[in-house]
Amino acid sequence: MNVITKSFELPDGRKITIETGKLARQADGSVVVRMGDTMLLATVVATQEARAGTDFLPLSVDYQEKFASAGKIPGGFLRREGRLSDHEVLISRMVDRAIRPLFPDDYHADTQINIFMISADQEVLPDALAGLAASAALSVSDIPFLGPISEVRVAKIDGQYVINPPASALQRATLELIVAASEDNILMVEGEASEVQESEVLEALKVAHEAIKVHCRIQKELTQAAGKTEKRTYSHETNDSELQARLRELLYDKVYAVAKATITNKNERSQAFRAIKQAYIDSLPEDHTVDLGLVSKYYHDIQWEASRNLVLNDRIRLDGRKPDEIRPIWCEVDYLPSAHGSAVFTRGETQSLTTVTLGTKLDEQIIDSAMQSGYSKFMLHYNFPGFSTGEVKPNRGPGRREVGHGNLALRALRRMLPPVEDNPYTIRVVSDILESNGSSSMATVCAGTLALMDAGMKIKAPVSGIAMGLISDAKTGKYAVLSDILGDEDHLGDMDFKITGTTKGITACQMDMKVEGLSYDVLNEALMQAKAGRLHILEKMTRTIAEPRADLKPSAPRSVTVKIDKDQIGSVIGPGGKVVQDIQKESGATVVIEEKDNAGYVSIFAVNKDALEKALRRVRNIVAIPTVGDVYEGKVKSIMPFGAFVEFMPGKDGLLHISEIKWERLETMEGVLEVGEEITVKLVEVDKKTGKYRLSRKVLLQKSGEKTA
Repeated sequence: MNVITKSFELPDGRKITIETGKLARQADGSVVVRMGDTMLLATVVATQEARAGTDFLPLSVDYQEKFASAGKIPGGFLRREGRLSDHEVLISRMVDRAIRPLFPDDYHADTQINIFMISADQEVLPDALAGLAASAALSVSDIPFLGPISEVRVAKIDGQYVINPPASALQRATLELIVAASEDNILMVEGEASEVQESEVLEALKVAHEAIKVHCRIQKELTQAAGKTEKRTYSHETNDSELQARLRELLYDKVYAVAKATITNKNERSQAFRAIKQAYIDSLPEDHTVDLGLVSKYYHDIQWEASRNLVLNDRIRLDGRKPDEIRPIWCEVDYLPSAHGSAVFTRGETQSLTTVTLGTKLDEQIIDSAMQSGYSKFMLHYNFPGFSTGEVKPNRGPGRREVGHGNLALRALRRMLPPVEDNPYTIRVVSDILESNGSSSMATVCAGTLALMDAGMKIKAPVSGIAMGLISDAKTGKYAVLSDILGDEDHLGDMDFKITGTTKGITACQMDMKVEGLSYDVLNEALMQAKAGRLHILEKMTRTIAEPRADLKPSAPRSVTVKIDKDQIGSVIGPGGKVVQDIQKESGATVVIEEKDNAGYVSIFAVNKDALEKALRRVRNIVAIPTVGDVYEGKVKSIMPFGAFVEFMPGKDGLLHISEIKWERLETMEGVLEVGEEITVKLVEVDKKTGKYRLSRKVLLQKSGEKTA
């Protein structure tokens, strides 16, 4: 074995090690990255030739956490790792978004990157190491790659920016970002914050980039040591420069004219562009030898160039807007009468119908992964059916795009929800995209905010989102920052920067770069332009609903939580759950009991107010502390020769001695009381040693011969 190891330190002295040559040696490239006890094995394999007709990069990135790495056995019936969880999909997407732009444009071989977490350290989060591992595996392979790159987590904790902080410290973070970059340029950003300012995000990016530069230099040393400086040769494209030049001469002006015609309807604009290409194809003789596949490729390039030049030269966008102009917006809440909360948010040709459903603790999502086990009380699901873009597409489970967009919207809203101690509900937000022409994830954020307020959730502040784009020309130095980008602008632009926030600051962001050399000045301009757009959208939203409704919808479950002593939990549950089941059956409410902070918490949920009060009354009676001197309505539970045992409170029996039943002396209990008989009694004593209760009935009766007062 030729084992090569490289190490470097983070700014605080913690060490990261990259090792190659020991594991998975039949892959084109493999490394093990270690920080603390967290270890990731990354492998990369690529075919030598591209599949016929492939004109793109078939890249797949899969990140998976092995349960054995944390000493756990997977849940479920099969007890083995299955399909990737949403958490694993999100990490796979982050690596993919950072790595994909750095493959050569003409490289089309099937390429697969696998990243396995093979050892876990609860304080060292693996997602911040996955990008480094993937890039290092590519660096020690002969696969063409324009890297290296790396990823780090940067968090602002106690006012300081920390790189890859311990997991326990993140609870105090006001800003948390995963940043991917090469030695020269930032490539990808994903994260959330507690209403921070744009300057804080910019500073975090600078701190992260400085740390990443060290990672990249070490990977270059690793490449040299592994002898992989020379990459494989390939030829995956056929080109015809004469055809390319001829098409540009014939069609560029026509394409530019359509782009400048400011056709606002997406489908009409697409048809106008397609008509130009079809007219050229129709003009060819029947016996032509022109490669129509190359025609489509070169025509795409012409359309891309003309649309970009329109913005750079004329400062006009495809739909006629100025660079900082937002599309028309309309909103509506309470659209669905039976939902607990609902909203429609439409911006241009992008529309989200979003619902909010309030559930109980029984509806919490179970989290079972190698690194985390527990429950989640907030879910946000994003759906993107084919009809939203006029396509025929089967409705299957959510893909990686749906998972990623839903997670971004969840991060945008999560920190604005009421504190857990003030919110007994499990909340599910579902965004169904009904129309899409760019920024559907941001429409989800806006519609989600409106639906939460419509549901009566006391969110801290409304949140809006906007997607920013960039078109730049390195030769001329011209650039344009675009607000509220279209789908076409996302495709032809150099940046997709999604930013969400309140009037006070940013709550989440996501950025993907497709071009090198983005300066911090341009990035700051994009942030400030996004702020103006975000506030504009918020103003439109608050015209529809300015604050959360004062009360829940009639169909929503009401809730109340009662804190009880820890030793009273058993009394509420009863033997085998008999008591709590009886409460639910009798009242129609749902009762959930949990123990935390050395106390018991009884949460009662019911749609009907009477059901809620009935269950609450039962619980309070059970946990109430009997008071000496108080009078109770009791029920005779059993009769003994020396008296009767009376249940004077739910679950609490006291002795009514034969001498305390009447003023007259009783020789026997026969015929005095009956089991099940309801009587009024007074608590006269609680034994300090045994805790037993002594009751009296006679003190409530009039003595013989006494006058009534």
